[in-house]
Amino acid sequence: MPDRHVDHLLIGGGIASATCARTLREEGARGSILLVGREFHPPYHRPPVTKEFLRGEISREEALVCPTGWWEDNAVELLSRVSVMSLDTESRTATLSNKQTVTYDQALLATGATIRRLNVEGSDLEGIHYLRALGNSEALRGDVDGARHVVAVGGSYIGCEVAASLTHLGKRCTIVMQESVVLERVFGARAGAYFQGVLEDHGVEVLGEQEVERFEPAGAEGGGDGPRVAGVVTKQGAQLEAEAVVCGVGAQPDVMLARRSGLALGESGGVLCDAGLRTSAKGVFAAGDMCEYDSVLHGAPMRIEHEEVAAAQGRTAALNMIGREVVHDEVPYFFSDLADWVSLEYVGPATQWDDEVVRGSMAEGSFTLWYLSGGRVAGALSVNRGHDLEHARRLITAGTDVSDALTELADGDADLSGLTSLA
Repeated sequence: MPDRHVDHLLIGGGIASATCARTLREEGARGSILLVGREFHPPYHRPPVTKEFLRGEISREEALVCPTGWWEDNAVELLSRVSVMSLDTESRTATLSNKQTVTYDQALLATGATIRRLNVEGSDLEGIHYLRALGNSEALRGDVDGARHVVAVGGSYIGCEVAASLTHLGKRCTIVMQESVVLERVFGARAGAYFQGVLEDHGVEVLGEQEVERFEPAGAEGGGDGPRVAGVVTKQGAQLEAEAVVCGVGAQPDVMLARRSGLALGESGGVLCDAGLRTSAKGVFAAGDMCEYDSVLHGAPMRIEHEEVAAAQGRTAALNMIGREVVHDEVPYFFSDLADWVSLEYVGPATQWDDEVVRGSMAEGSFTLWYLSGGRVAGALSVNRGHDLEHARRLITAGTDVSDALTELADGDADLSGLTSLA
């Protein structure tokens, strides 16, 4: 016999589950809600892990998605440091790591992603960090307190944001990456070169087209084998001093529970969902980094790893849990910043494109970069021109062919409000 029953079981302690719970209550759901998360803390925003929290500018409490008292005030039971070990979708029963069994009417699977780790010589040395949680950020901040030089491995968000934050704290930072320029895999070479220029202008050294071969222990030059990292050596021959290392080499969807439960998985490894975020099991929804949903905007299954996307999916799942029958057709949006040097906003995502159009001035640091595919807007990256993104959302949603409007797209003063009529 199960220990108890809940109306809504939310599996995962991140923003997707937290937003789902909040939306359920805001939309009038009165049934019982249980959120189960293996994290040590209540759901919190993850971007500060590499930014404000790492720099010591905000507290743990300020990083929380909901104030501490919100859960009790809204009759949402929060079980932290607890995992769902198994999920029987036929009997709608979950077995928890605290030995409880819980039956449910509806469930949300939002187990997020797990970090990829480098498997090279010396990868188990002390002083090598991976950032996913607040605790990781605290450990890094304490570890580099007296350090002078830190190496960030990877040229995507983690590496760039950490290098910017630690440079802001007075450290000398070097980024080592396989890409030619930072953020190239997401935004392409033109935008990547712009952001790399910002980093370098503030003292960050960037070494592109380099692959880590090994981490050197302290005393290696004298044949020592100390427990702590002291250097990074690449396959291309670069040798860098490193009193600490931060690795940002990607993440993979955490689908262990989903796989054990027999849920269908998609081509990118996420939990396969329809446009309403329903999985292959009746009554089970998915959201967040491990959700691979049928995107009505992109015409193909999409899996997008970003907090703003996870929150939006949590809202959609909640609405469908209470019978709204909506599709997840929101244009994905996300943001990032490099210390207080530059902030970016982006809608899309453009998985592929054949043309780029610049609106404004990259040299002056105020621009929107339009990514076009077959004459249609597939994505838009904005720096200090966030107002352009409303036009981008509208053009992406309408599927407008802008082939004959490239002059207007490039003109920073042109009115774009009428372009949708070209569809």
